[in-house]
Amino acid sequence: MSFSFFKPSRGRSSPAELVKAMRDSILALDTKTAAKALEDVEKNIISMRQMLSGDGEAEPSQEQISQMALEICKEDVLSLFVQKLPSLGWDARKDLVHCWGILLRQKVDSTYCCVEYIENHLDLLDFLVVCYNNKEIALNCGSMLRECIKYPTLAKYVLESTSFELFFKYVELPNFDIASDALSTFKDLLSKHETEVSQFLSDHYEQFFELYDKLLTSSNYVTKRQSLKLLSEFLLEAPNSQTMKRYILEVRYLKTLMALLKDSSKNVQILAFHIFKVFVANPNKPREIKDILAKNHQELLMILHNLPVSKAFTCENMLRPANELAVHQEPPTCCWQVN
Repeated sequence: MSFSFFKPSRGRSSPAELVKAMRDSILALDTKTAAKALEDVEKNIISMRQMLSGDGEAEPSQEQISQMALEICKEDVLSLFVQKLPSLGWDARKDLVHCWGILLRQKVDSTYCCVEYIENHLDLLDFLVVCYNNKEIALNCGSMLRECIKYPTLAKYVLESTSFELFFKYVELPNFDIASDALSTFKDLLSKHETEVSQFLSDHYEQFFELYDKLLTSSNYVTKRQSLKLLSEFLLEAPNSQTMKRYILEVRYLKTLMALLKDSSKNVQILAFHIFKVFVANPNKPREIKDILAKNHQELLMILHNLPVSKAFTCENMLRPANELAVHQEPPTCCWQVN
Protein backbone atom coordinates (compact mmCIF):
# COMPACT_ATOMS: atom_id res chain seq x y z
CA MET A 1 0.00 0.00 0.00
CA SER A 2 1.26 3.45 -0.88
CA PHE A 3 1.04 6.29 1.63
CA SER A 4 0.85 9.89 0.59
CA PHE A 5 0.02 13.22 2.16
CA PHE A 6 -1.97 14.05 -0.97
CA LYS A 7 -5.62 13.23 -1.24
CA PRO A 8 -7.02 12.45 -4.68
CA SER A 9 -9.32 15.05 -6.10
CA ARG A 10 -12.97 14.09 -5.85
CA GLY A 11 -13.91 16.40 -8.70
CA ARG A 12 -12.20 14.34 -11.41
CA SER A 13 -14.47 11.33 -11.71
CA SER A 14 -14.37 11.05 -15.49
CA PRO A 15 -11.50 8.96 -16.95
CA ALA A 16 -11.13 11.46 -19.80
CA GLU A 17 -10.84 14.38 -17.39
CA LEU A 18 -8.39 12.55 -15.17
CA VAL A 19 -6.18 11.55 -18.10
CA LYS A 20 -6.16 15.10 -19.44
CA ALA A 21 -5.25 16.48 -16.00
CA MET A 22 -2.53 13.86 -15.70
CA ARG A 23 -1.10 14.72 -19.10
CA ASP A 24 -1.04 18.45 -18.31
CA SER A 25 0.62 17.93 -14.92
CA ILE A 26 3.28 15.57 -16.34
CA LEU A 27 4.14 18.00 -19.12
CA ALA A 28 4.40 20.77 -16.52
CA LEU A 29 7.28 18.90 -14.87
CA ASP A 30 9.55 20.60 -17.41
CA THR A 31 8.41 24.11 -16.49
CA LYS A 32 9.25 26.59 -13.74
CA THR A 33 6.31 25.28 -11.74
CA ALA A 34 7.76 21.76 -11.55
CA ALA A 35 7.34 21.44 -7.76
CA LYS A 36 3.63 22.19 -7.96
CA ALA A 37 3.31 19.99 -11.03
CA LEU A 38 4.91 17.06 -9.18
CA GLU A 39 2.28 17.38 -6.45
CA ASP A 40 -0.44 17.31 -9.09
CA VAL A 41 1.11 14.31 -10.84
CA GLU A 42 1.24 12.36 -7.59
CA LYS A 43 -2.38 13.20 -6.75
CA ASN A 44 -3.48 12.20 -10.25
CA ILE A 45 -1.59 8.89 -10.09
CA ILE A 46 -3.31 8.09 -6.78
CA SER A 47 -6.67 8.87 -8.39
CA MET A 48 -5.78 6.67 -11.38
CA ARG A 49 -4.84 3.79 -9.09
CA GLN A 50 -8.14 4.10 -7.24
CA MET A 51 -10.07 4.19 -10.50
CA LEU A 52 -8.26 1.08 -11.74
CA SER A 53 -8.16 -0.90 -8.48
CA GLY A 54 -10.87 0.54 -6.29
CA ASP A 55 -10.48 2.64 -3.15
CA GLY A 56 -11.31 0.04 -0.53
CA GLU A 57 -14.91 1.15 -0.34
CA ALA A 58 -16.10 0.68 -3.92
CA GLU A 59 -15.08 -1.82 -6.58
CA PRO A 60 -13.59 -0.44 -9.80
CA SER A 61 -15.89 0.00 -12.79
CA GLN A 62 -14.85 -2.06 -15.79
CA GLU A 63 -16.34 0.55 -18.09
CA GLN A 64 -14.22 3.26 -16.49
CA ILE A 65 -11.10 1.09 -16.64
CA SER A 66 -11.61 0.49 -20.35
CA GLN A 67 -12.22 4.17 -20.98
CA MET A 68 -9.12 5.04 -18.94
CA ALA A 69 -6.98 2.69 -21.05
CA LEU A 70 -8.31 4.19 -24.29
CA GLU A 71 -7.82 7.77 -23.14
CA ILE A 72 -4.27 7.10 -21.90
CA CYS A 73 -3.34 5.79 -25.34
CA LYS A 74 -5.20 8.54 -27.17
CA GLU A 75 -3.43 11.28 -25.20
CA ASP A 76 0.01 9.62 -25.39
CA VAL A 77 0.13 9.46 -21.60
CA LEU A 78 1.52 5.93 -21.76
CA SER A 79 4.67 7.34 -23.34
CA LEU A 80 4.84 10.10 -20.74
CA PHE A 81 4.64 7.53 -17.94
CA VAL A 82 7.84 5.93 -19.20
CA GLN A 83 9.70 9.06 -20.18
CA LYS A 84 8.99 10.95 -16.95
CA LEU A 85 9.43 8.03 -14.55
CA PRO A 86 12.82 9.38 -13.36
CA SER A 87 11.14 12.62 -12.27
CA LEU A 88 8.65 10.94 -9.95
CA GLY A 89 8.97 10.16 -6.26
CA TRP A 90 9.19 6.66 -4.81
CA ASP A 91 5.48 6.30 -3.94
CA ALA A 92 4.34 7.67 -7.29
CA ARG A 93 6.61 5.25 -9.16
CA LYS A 94 5.30 2.33 -7.11
CA ASP A 95 1.68 3.28 -7.86
CA LEU A 96 2.48 3.80 -11.51
CA VAL A 97 4.05 0.33 -11.83
CA HIS A 98 0.90 -1.14 -10.27
CA CYS A 99 -1.31 0.72 -12.75
CA TRP A 100 0.94 -0.20 -15.70
CA GLY A 101 0.18 -3.91 -15.38
CA ILE A 102 -3.56 -3.30 -15.09
CA LEU A 103 -3.58 -1.06 -18.16
CA LEU A 104 -1.68 -3.54 -20.32
CA ARG A 105 -4.14 -6.30 -19.41
CA GLN A 106 -7.20 -4.29 -20.47
CA LYS A 107 -9.05 -5.55 -23.54
CA VAL A 108 -11.19 -3.07 -25.42
CA ASP A 109 -13.19 -4.63 -28.26
CA SER A 110 -11.01 -7.76 -28.09
CA THR A 111 -7.82 -5.69 -28.42
CA TYR A 112 -5.18 -4.97 -25.82
CA CYS A 113 -5.13 -1.27 -26.63
CA CYS A 114 -2.12 -0.39 -24.46
CA VAL A 115 -0.10 -3.30 -25.85
CA GLU A 116 -1.03 -2.16 -29.35
CA TYR A 117 0.10 1.35 -28.43
CA ILE A 118 3.51 0.05 -27.32
CA GLU A 119 3.77 -1.97 -30.54
CA ASN A 120 3.55 1.37 -32.34
CA HIS A 121 6.02 3.04 -29.94
CA LEU A 122 8.68 0.37 -29.54
CA ASP A 123 11.25 2.90 -28.39
CA LEU A 124 9.49 2.71 -25.01
CA LEU A 125 10.80 -0.83 -24.60
CA ASP A 126 14.34 0.28 -25.40
CA PHE A 127 13.98 3.04 -22.81
CA LEU A 128 12.85 0.56 -20.15
CA VAL A 129 15.80 -1.75 -20.89
CA VAL A 130 18.35 1.07 -20.74
CA CYS A 131 16.91 2.22 -17.41
CA TYR A 132 18.64 -0.69 -15.67
CA ASN A 133 21.58 1.72 -15.69
CA ASN A 134 19.64 4.09 -13.43
CA LYS A 135 19.73 2.80 -9.85
CA GLU A 136 16.79 4.95 -8.79
CA ILE A 137 14.29 3.50 -11.24
CA ALA A 138 15.90 0.21 -12.36
CA LEU A 139 13.56 -2.03 -10.36
CA ASN A 140 10.49 -0.05 -11.43
CA CYS A 141 11.46 -0.32 -15.07
CA GLY A 142 12.23 -4.00 -14.66
CA SER A 143 8.72 -4.65 -13.36
CA MET A 144 7.18 -2.66 -16.21
CA LEU A 145 9.33 -4.45 -18.76
CA ARG A 146 8.29 -7.88 -17.46
CA GLU A 147 4.66 -6.85 -17.82
CA CYS A 148 5.39 -5.92 -21.44
CA ILE A 149 7.14 -9.15 -22.37
CA LYS A 150 4.16 -11.22 -21.28
CA TYR A 151 2.95 -10.37 -24.81
CA PRO A 152 4.67 -12.22 -27.70
CA THR A 153 5.06 -9.26 -30.04
CA LEU A 154 6.74 -7.13 -27.38
CA ALA A 155 8.99 -9.96 -26.19
CA LYS A 156 10.01 -10.66 -29.78
CA TYR A 157 11.00 -7.05 -30.28
CA VAL A 158 13.19 -6.98 -27.16
CA LEU A 159 14.89 -10.25 -28.11
CA GLU A 160 15.76 -8.97 -31.57
CA SER A 161 16.67 -5.43 -30.53
CA THR A 162 20.20 -4.20 -29.97
CA SER A 163 19.13 -3.48 -26.39
CA PHE A 164 18.90 -7.20 -25.64
CA GLU A 165 22.68 -7.59 -25.47
CA LEU A 166 22.70 -5.21 -22.51
CA PHE A 167 21.26 -7.98 -20.33
CA PHE A 168 24.57 -9.86 -20.53
CA LYS A 169 26.07 -6.87 -18.72
CA TYR A 170 23.13 -6.17 -16.41
CA VAL A 171 23.09 -9.65 -14.85
CA GLU A 172 26.63 -9.01 -13.59
CA LEU A 173 26.07 -5.54 -12.18
CA PRO A 174 27.58 -5.06 -8.70
CA ASN A 175 24.20 -4.06 -7.26
CA PHE A 176 22.72 -7.43 -6.28
CA ASP A 177 19.07 -6.33 -6.38
CA ILE A 178 19.36 -4.83 -9.85
CA ALA A 179 21.38 -7.77 -11.20
CA SER A 180 18.79 -10.21 -9.81
CA ASP A 181 15.95 -8.22 -11.31
CA ALA A 182 17.70 -8.12 -14.69
CA LEU A 183 18.21 -11.88 -14.49
CA SER A 184 14.47 -12.35 -13.86
CA THR A 185 13.68 -10.30 -16.96
CA PHE A 186 16.34 -12.16 -18.96
CA LYS A 187 14.82 -15.48 -17.90
CA ASP A 188 11.32 -14.36 -18.89
CA LEU A 189 12.57 -13.29 -22.30
CA LEU A 190 14.03 -16.77 -22.88
CA SER A 191 11.15 -18.80 -21.50
CA LYS A 192 7.77 -17.07 -21.85
CA HIS A 193 7.13 -17.58 -25.56
CA GLU A 194 8.45 -20.83 -27.02
CA THR A 195 7.89 -20.04 -30.69
CA GLU A 196 9.54 -16.63 -30.56
CA VAL A 197 12.47 -17.90 -28.48
CA SER A 198 13.05 -20.86 -30.77
CA GLN A 199 13.16 -18.60 -33.82
CA PHE A 200 15.44 -16.13 -32.06
CA LEU A 201 17.93 -18.83 -31.03
CA SER A 202 17.95 -20.21 -34.54
CA ASP A 203 18.48 -16.81 -36.18
CA HIS A 204 21.06 -15.51 -33.69
CA TYR A 205 22.75 -18.73 -32.59
CA GLU A 206 26.41 -17.70 -32.93
CA GLN A 207 26.10 -14.26 -31.40
CA PHE A 208 23.85 -15.38 -28.54
CA PHE A 209 25.87 -18.39 -27.38
CA GLU A 210 29.19 -16.59 -27.61
CA LEU A 211 27.82 -14.05 -25.15
CA TYR A 212 26.12 -16.69 -23.04
CA ASP A 213 29.30 -18.72 -22.71
CA LYS A 214 30.87 -15.75 -20.92
CA LEU A 215 28.12 -15.91 -18.30
CA LEU A 216 28.90 -19.58 -17.70
CA THR A 217 32.53 -18.73 -16.99
CA SER A 218 31.76 -15.66 -14.90
CA SER A 219 33.68 -15.11 -11.67
CA ASN A 220 30.35 -14.22 -10.05
CA TYR A 221 28.96 -17.38 -8.45
CA VAL A 222 25.30 -16.31 -8.65
CA THR A 223 25.62 -15.37 -12.32
CA LYS A 224 27.34 -18.65 -13.16
CA ARG A 225 24.88 -20.82 -11.27
CA GLN A 226 21.73 -19.08 -12.48
CA SER A 227 22.98 -18.97 -16.07
CA LEU A 228 23.65 -22.70 -16.00
CA LYS A 229 20.20 -23.38 -14.58
CA LEU A 230 18.53 -21.19 -17.20
CA LEU A 231 20.56 -22.79 -20.01
CA SER A 232 19.37 -26.27 -19.06
CA GLU A 233 15.79 -25.02 -18.92
CA PHE A 234 15.53 -23.36 -22.32
CA LEU A 235 18.05 -25.52 -24.20
CA LEU A 236 16.24 -28.75 -23.36
CA GLU A 237 12.78 -27.44 -24.27
CA ALA A 238 11.25 -29.41 -27.16
CA PRO A 239 10.82 -26.35 -29.46
CA ASN A 240 14.56 -25.66 -29.10
CA SER A 241 15.65 -29.18 -30.09
CA GLN A 242 17.42 -28.04 -33.25
CA THR A 243 19.38 -25.44 -31.32
CA MET A 244 20.26 -28.05 -28.70
CA LYS A 245 21.47 -30.47 -31.38
CA ARG A 246 23.67 -27.74 -32.80
CA TYR A 247 24.99 -26.75 -29.38
CA ILE A 248 26.10 -30.27 -28.42
CA LEU A 249 28.23 -30.53 -31.56
CA GLU A 250 30.40 -27.63 -30.41
CA VAL A 251 33.74 -28.57 -28.89
CA ARG A 252 34.16 -25.14 -27.29
CA TYR A 253 30.96 -25.56 -25.31
CA LEU A 254 31.88 -29.08 -24.25
CA LYS A 255 35.11 -27.65 -22.85
CA THR A 256 33.12 -25.05 -20.91
CA LEU A 257 30.91 -27.72 -19.36
CA MET A 258 33.90 -29.91 -18.51
CA ALA A 259 35.53 -26.98 -16.73
CA LEU A 260 32.32 -26.42 -14.76
CA LEU A 261 32.30 -30.07 -13.71
CA LYS A 262 35.47 -29.20 -11.77
CA ASP A 263 34.00 -26.08 -10.17
CA SER A 264 34.45 -25.69 -6.43
CA SER A 265 30.67 -25.58 -5.98
CA LYS A 266 28.77 -28.86 -5.99
CA ASN A 267 25.65 -27.01 -7.13
CA VAL A 268 27.47 -25.73 -10.21
CA GLN A 269 28.88 -29.19 -10.88
CA ILE A 270 25.44 -30.81 -10.76
CA LEU A 271 23.90 -28.19 -13.05
CA ALA A 272 26.81 -28.60 -15.48
CA PHE A 273 26.39 -32.38 -15.40
CA HIS A 274 22.79 -32.20 -16.63
CA ILE A 275 23.95 -30.42 -19.78
CA PHE A 276 27.21 -32.35 -20.12
CA LYS A 277 25.39 -35.68 -20.23
CA VAL A 278 23.51 -34.53 -23.35
CA PHE A 279 26.86 -34.11 -25.13
CA VAL A 280 27.80 -37.64 -24.10
CA ALA A 281 24.45 -39.20 -24.98
CA ASN A 282 24.46 -37.67 -28.45
CA PRO A 283 24.68 -40.59 -30.94
CA ASN A 284 26.14 -38.27 -33.57
CA LYS A 285 29.14 -36.92 -31.66
CA PRO A 286 31.86 -35.41 -33.87
CA ARG A 287 35.23 -37.17 -33.81
CA GLU A 288 36.86 -34.33 -31.83
CA ILE A 289 34.29 -34.62 -29.04
CA LYS A 290 34.72 -38.40 -28.94
CA ASP A 291 38.46 -37.98 -28.65
CA ILE A 292 38.21 -35.46 -25.80
CA LEU A 293 35.84 -37.70 -23.85
CA ALA A 294 38.11 -40.69 -24.38
CA LYS A 295 41.27 -38.87 -23.33
CA ASN A 296 39.60 -37.64 -20.14
CA HIS A 297 37.66 -40.81 -19.37
CA GLN A 298 39.32 -41.62 -16.04
CA GLU A 299 39.10 -38.15 -14.57
CA LEU A 300 35.50 -37.80 -15.69
CA LEU A 301 34.69 -41.03 -13.87
CA MET A 302 36.30 -39.78 -10.68
CA ILE A 303 34.48 -36.46 -10.80
CA LEU A 304 31.08 -37.90 -11.71
CA HIS A 305 31.29 -40.62 -9.06
CA ASN A 306 31.38 -37.86 -6.44
CA LEU A 307 28.27 -36.09 -7.73
CA PRO A 308 24.93 -36.88 -6.02
CA VAL A 309 23.16 -37.34 -9.34
CA SER A 310 20.58 -39.92 -10.37
CA LYS A 311 21.95 -43.47 -10.37
CA ALA A 312 19.68 -44.25 -13.33
CA PHE A 313 22.29 -42.65 -15.55
CA THR A 314 25.49 -44.16 -14.18
CA CYS A 315 28.93 -42.78 -14.84
CA GLU A 316 30.17 -46.02 -16.39
CA ASN A 317 27.25 -46.34 -18.77
CA MET A 318 27.37 -42.68 -19.69
CA LEU A 319 31.03 -42.78 -20.58
CA ARG A 320 31.15 -46.23 -22.17
CA PRO A 321 31.02 -44.82 -25.75
CA ALA A 322 34.05 -42.68 -24.95
CA ASN A 323 35.86 -45.60 -23.28
CA GLU A 324 35.36 -47.79 -26.31
CA LEU A 325 37.22 -45.22 -28.41
CA ALA A 326 40.30 -45.22 -26.23
CA VAL A 327 43.10 -47.30 -27.72
CA HIS A 328 45.22 -47.04 -24.57
CA GLN A 329 44.08 -46.64 -20.98
CA GLU A 330 44.60 -43.00 -20.05
CA PRO A 331 45.97 -42.23 -16.56
CA PRO A 332 44.12 -39.81 -14.28
CA THR A 333 45.06 -36.25 -15.09
CA CYS A 334 45.14 -32.99 -13.16
CA CYS A 335 43.67 -31.07 -16.06
CA TRP A 336 41.51 -31.82 -19.05
CA GLN A 337 43.23 -33.12 -22.17
CA VAL A 338 41.53 -31.22 -24.95
CA ASN A 339 44.15 -31.13 -27.70
